[in-house]
Amino acid sequence: MGAGRRRGQGQDEGEPVGSDRLARYRGRRDADRTPEPVPDFPGDAGPQADGGPQADGARFVVQEHHASSLHWDLRLERDGVLVSWAVPKGIPLDPATDRLAVHTEDHPLEYAAFEGRIPKGEYGAGQMMIWDQGCYETEKWSDREVKVVLHGSRVSGLYVLFRTGGPGGRNWMIHRMDPPADPDAEPLPRGLRPMLPERRARLPRDQGGHGFEFAWGGRRLLAAIEGGRARFTDGRGRAAEPPAGLAAPLGAALGARPALLDGELAEVDGRPVYMVFDLLHLDGRPLLSAPYEERRRRLDGLELDGPHRRTAPWFPGEGTAVRDTAREQGLPGIVAKRLGSPYEPGERSGAWRYLPL
Repeated sequence: MGAGRRRGQGQDEGEPVGSDRLARYRGRRDADRTPEPVPDFPGDAGPQADGGPQADGARFVVQEHHASSLHWDLRLERDGVLVSWAVPKGIPLDPATDRLAVHTEDHPLEYAAFEGRIPKGEYGAGQMMIWDQGCYETEKWSDREVKVVLHGSRVSGLYVLFRTGGPGGRNWMIHRMDPPADPDAEPLPRGLRPMLPERRARLPRDQGGHGFEFAWGGRRLLAAIEGGRARFTDGRGRAAEPPAGLAAPLGAALGARPALLDGELAEVDGRPVYMVFDLLHLDGRPLLSAPYEERRRRLDGLELDGPHRRTAPWFPGEGTAVRDTAREQGLPGIVAKRLGSPYEPGERSGAWRYLPL
């Protein structure tokens, strides 16, 4: 990517480059090609960045980075630079979960305020946005262990980063030392089997008490999203392999928000599309007992649509119109779901009715 990048090649990731803390950073970036801040040589970390509250401590920022794979970059201000780690699954909010943190090159202080798209073909190409920021206090800082207290709007508490090895000593782990940030949060359930409808011949009499959906005739899949990664299970609760191009973008769409989705992998317009029609768990809160209508409205609010995924439409009280449209489009049937019904995993319930056409 130009002469500037070549200066950083061949350097060991764990060693400083002379007295210039930002030589490796500059060596990977061309100021003419990226909107990222690229301070002048030598060793100018730049002025204090606006937009990062400093209070009585040094500044930190967590940036959500939609690069070749989604990750979060934790950056701590120290000695005129931002010492940085890439955390593939996000900052843990519970001490029961340790996560990999890959030590990367130091960044200039201006980077604490950076948001934007790094162009394709450049180092770290993809969208960068600020996920959290604040100030922190240092309890310990050594070559093998960093212990800090973070004060942010999304992340607050005592954390330790400790070195575990890997090429150039880049692999670290990050562990939360305080109690869970949300003590009421519940983990995503595993091995859940989907709720099933009863087969019926006629529309329910009280159409106003039901929501109506198209039946797509596809393969039922539950999708568990955690740490920006999606894993799928089938109708029997077994691990399932999704089609290419589905898992990573779906995980990235929800980012750090844990969720459990129910849907159907169907062929739509000649290609496989995951049609999502229910939301069973979100942000540490189980929604199985919530009414169908509430779950659907929360699902709509997630705005999940993408090339291989869609939030399936639903139509409260419009059974006749949905049935007629399904016939016109050659769909196999429709499903009527009682608005106030809970989600009953693994059960075939009369609260849901499948009407074949």
